[in-house]
This record gives sequence, C-alpha cells and structure tokens, in this order.
Amino acid sequence: MTELGLLARFVHLSASILIVGSAALVLLAGRSDRPTALAWESRVVALTRALIWLALGAGLAVLAHQTAILESSVVAALEPRALARVALETRFGHVWLVRQGLLLLLGVFVSLRLDVRRAVDWRAARGETAILGALALAALGAAGHSAAVEPSAAAAIAADVGHLLAAGVWAGALPALVLLLRAASREAGADARPYAVLTARRFSRAALILMTALLATGILITAVQVGSVGALLGTRYGRLLVLKLALVLAALAAAALGRRRLLPALGGEATTVGRPAMRRLAGSVAVEAACVLAILGVVTALGVSPPARHEQPDWPLSFRLAVGALGDTPDAWPFVLVGSQIAVLGVVVALCSPALRAARWPLLAGGGVLMLAGLVMALPPFATDAYPTTYQRPAVPYQAASVAAGAALYARDCAACHGPVGAGDGPAARAFSPAPPDLRAHHAALHTAGDLYWWITHGRRAMPAFGHLEPEQRWSLVNYLRALGAADAARRLGAVVEPERPRLVAPDFAFAVGPTPPRALRDYRGARVVLVVLYTLPGSRQRLAELAARYDLLVPLGVEVIAVPTDASPDAIKRLGREPRIFFPVVTDGAAEIVTTYSLFAAGPHAEFLVDRQGYLRALEAAPQGTERLLQNVQALNEEKVVVAPPAEHVH
Repeated sequence: MTELGLLARFVHLSASILIVGSAALVLLAGRSDRPTALAWESRVVALTRALIWLALGAGLAVLAHQTAILESSVVAALEPRALARVALETRFGHVWLVRQGLLLLLGVFVSLRLDVRRAVDWRAARGETAILGALALAALGAAGHSAAVEPSAAAAIAADVGHLLAAGVWAGALPALVLLLRAASREAGADARPYAVLTARRFSRAALILMTALLATGILITAVQVGSVGALLGTRYGRLLVLKLALVLAALAAAALGRRRLLPALGGEATTVGRPAMRRLAGSVAVEAACVLAILGVVTALGVSPPARHEQPDWPLSFRLAVGALGDTPDAWPFVLVGSQIAVLGVVVALCSPALRAARWPLLAGGGVLMLAGLVMALPPFATDAYPTTYQRPAVPYQAASVAAGAALYARDCAACHGPVGAGDGPAARAFSPAPPDLRAHHAALHTAGDLYWWITHGRRAMPAFGHLEPEQRWSLVNYLRALGAADAARRLGAVVEPERPRLVAPDFAFAVGPTPPRALRDYRGARVVLVVLYTLPGSRQRLAELAARYDLLVPLGVEVIAVPTDASPDAIKRLGREPRIFFPVVTDGAAEIVTTYSLFAAGPHAEFLVDRQGYLRALEAAPQGTERLLQNVQALNEEKVVVAPPAEHVH
C-alpha cells in the first residue's frame, strides 16, 4: 500500500508540473502559422489534456492512500464515509478539494474546441491554461511541511509555492521543448526551425531566472525544514535533500554543456550545422529531463518524510568542523591563514573566468583547484571528533529540575574523578594520566551536548561507560555539565547589563506559590523582565523590604520579582511574616531545584539574577545596595532592541 501511495503521489506531482511547464513553454514560444509549429502546439495541448486527467486520477489515489493512513485501515481507502471525512475535515482534504476542483475546471476548459485564430483569443486560451495549472500546483504548498512551520507558516508556504512554480515552469517545459527541437530538426520540419531556435533561446534566458528563484527559495526551505548541518547529513530528509541537490547539479551541468556549445550553432547552415546541433540539443534536454524525473521521485519521498528539524540526527562522519577546535591547536594558525588566502584567490580566478573567453575553462579549472587546495590546507585545524549523537538534541529540557537531578548523579558517579565543580581535581584524579579534563569553560563550549551524551554512554579513554543509566538521567548529567560551563561564563557577568549582548541562557524552572497553580520562568517570555532573588533569612530581610517598597514602581516598568528561599522551606511566606508586605511571588514549591541550579552561577546566602524578556541571564549581583542599579538595568533592557531569538528548550 505504501509503494502504491508513493507512486500515486509521484504521478500526481509529475503530471501537475508537466501541465504548468507545457503551458508556459507554449506561451514562451508564442503564436505561429507554420504547419510544423502548429502541429507541435496541437500535440502539446493534447498532451496537457491527457496529463490533466492523469493528475485527477492520481489525485483520487492520493486521497485514498491518505485516508488509509489516517484511518489506520487499508479498507478505509474504499469507504465513502472515510474518504469524505478526510476530504472535508482535514487541512490535507481542503487543499485536495481545491486542487482537484482547479484541475477539473482546467480539464473541462482544454477539452473545449476554442477558436484561437485571433491573437488575442490565442493568448487568452493559452494564458488561462497556464494560470489554472499554476494555481493547482501552487496549492500543493499549503498542504506540505511548510504549512506546519511555526510561527512563520505564511513565509514558509510562500517560499514553497515559489519553489514549486519555478520548478514547474523549468522542469515541466523540458519534454515539450524536446518535442519541438526534434520536430524542427527533421527535414520535413524546416519551416519551424526559426521558431524552434527562438523558443530555445527564450527558454535558456528564462531558465537562468528560474534557477535563481529555485536556489533562493530552496535555501529558505532548507533553513526552515533542516536548520543545521547535522540534520542535513544525519537524517533521512536531509540526505534526500543532498541527493536532490546532486541531481539538480547534474541537470544544470547537462544544460550548461549542451546549450553553451549547441545553442549558438542552431542558426547555422541547416544540413551540416543547424539540424545536427538541434538534434544534439534535443538529446541534451532529454538528459536534463531524465534528471528532473529522478528529482521528482526524490521530492515525492521528501513529501512523506518528517522534516529534518523534527528528527534526531544520526551523524555519519567521525569528525566535524568547529571554530573552537582551533583553540586546541594554536600552531595551526599559519596554515589557516595561508590556506584561506589561497581559497580566496581561487574564488577570484573562478569569478574572473567568464570575462576572459579565450581562457575561460582553464581559468575556471585552475580556480577550482586553488579553492580545493586552500580548503584542504585551512580546514583540518577546525576538525574535531564527532559521534552519531553529536548533533542530537537533548531529550530532557534545560531546566532547573533536570540540572538538579544531574547534580545529584554527578556527585555520586563523577565528582571523585572530575572534582566537585568539574575542575578535574577529584581525589581519584591522581591515578589518571592524562588527568581528567576541566569540564568548565572551553571544554564544555567546544563539545556539543550530543558529544557529552556519547561519552557518558560509552565512556572515553579511562572514563567508564554509564550506559546503564536511563537516557533521561544521562541527559540530565549533560544539562548539569552545560550549567557548569555557563557558571564559568557567568563569573564574567557583572552587576550592570551589557547592551545587546545576551549570551547565557537562564535555566527554566517551575514553581508554585502556596495553593496557586504552578508557573514557570518561560511563562514571562516576551512579556516581562524577571528578577530571580535567592534569599536567606534573616540576612536578606532588609533587601526584600527594599524590593517590596519599590514593587509598585517595578511592575509598570515590566518587571516581575520571584523570591526563592535558599532553605527551600514550604513555609517561606509564613516565615517572612507580615512585615514587609510582599506582593511579588515567594516560591513555596520547587525552590530546591532553583537554588541548586542558580547557586552554580553565584553562590552565597543572597544572590539576584536579572533575566531579560527573551530568557537570557543579563546581570547578577551578590550584595546589592539599593534599587537604583536595578532600575538602570531595567531601563537599559526596555530600550534594547531584540537581537536574538528566545533560547530553545534544549541547550546544545
């Protein structure tokens, strides 16, 4: 059933693209009174008519297949009620109805016998065919992966529609162009040779614009649906996309080689130059069309594959490139500098090659060799070890509860070697050579969360494997190590906000105040600046009184204060007493995890952390004096432009 469904989708997509391309090429070629050209146009119109009915039939099969999937029953593919439910109650069904309606309207239109002897009637008839076909093809963008993109689904759908239409005009026109070139290359088709030459040249110019549009929209779609190099090479969707790109490059190579050599010769002497060149160009376009057919097969598979962004990548290589790796090999700087300059020289030579026609190909080849040699010299210092899990996203969010759980596991299983704070100075460290690495700062920043997960699971050098731990426990350990690295960076974070320099993600946390419903730090994203206060009584009472006195000023400025007792007492509100009167949240449930996590950034009986609206830690203070500095920091954040997106739920 799956194979039949894929075949139906492939036929439906291919027919839809051919309809648009054939109609577009007829318009591009223009009206002619030559018998061979008229016969070709009639043949293309008949082919378009057949393709429309084929697309309608394949569309019915696609609906049946989708119904079987959604209903989890093969029999449902033939049940009218199930088919009606899918068609009338799902987004896929709504788009399907629109597409089938447009195709049916187009099928009826092209089946009519229209009088197109006048130029205006001809343009209207052929233009109507192209417009209806394009609308039907564009509707596919509203039912694909782009429709599920948040929060910018409209932009993603627009990119998808542009990609489909550009592909439809370029790829769909190739078979019709082959038919025209073959017909005009025969002796009997000599009357249409000028028409075919003009059409080929027009299509060649249009193809350049179409390929630019395909490239631009393809980059946008890749950024939205893939998002990273790890997902590009480490997921089925990404690898299919790489295969699609390779086929596109093959099609472009066939087009460039064929048309650069053959297109100028089309206008030559008919018997010895023109007609042979036209036959060879038809063969070149046929090769291009075969590549396109393979591309459509890959696109069909992409349409039923989960987007790479939503899959856990399985990295296939034993290395990856990372800028931080250069810090471990400072002696390699000269190679990077020289290699990069050689690569730049190669790019310059390649870009200059079109201007020097006599030596174009040698210069292009030489530029390519220089680029390759420069990259071979410059890139190795950036290489670092990689593993199948290197680009995987943590399965457990970067939250205080996870960090606290990881801290307990670290103290039990890791501190003896790596030391209490990850400095590699544990009591058992003396027995190892080399010594355990410092898990803070550079080491944590250089390696991904997936690297750390792999080492925890499988061990590394003298480090034993901890694969017996549950996956959630291993990811919690990773989150704790990430927090250790962030704590090292937090020591360079002062009491004053650095304008437009959000760097450290504030770990999310859940909390409750008395009997009220639970809340989370991320609930304030996009709405309020949050001051997280870790306090200890009685030393913090005066500071809490200051904040309570200025709370009526802080609230209009968009600030929320969350007070967290360091002893995690469930009676925190009661212990504060009636004075001062505190109206901001005082955590009574969830404080232990918050204290464990945020104490990594600033230890002590009292500490305050200023978190901006995006969820980044922007300032911290252990012994604040008054509220003037706090007000200045809040003012700076209120005036600041948003320069980064909110952090992801998982820290890589």
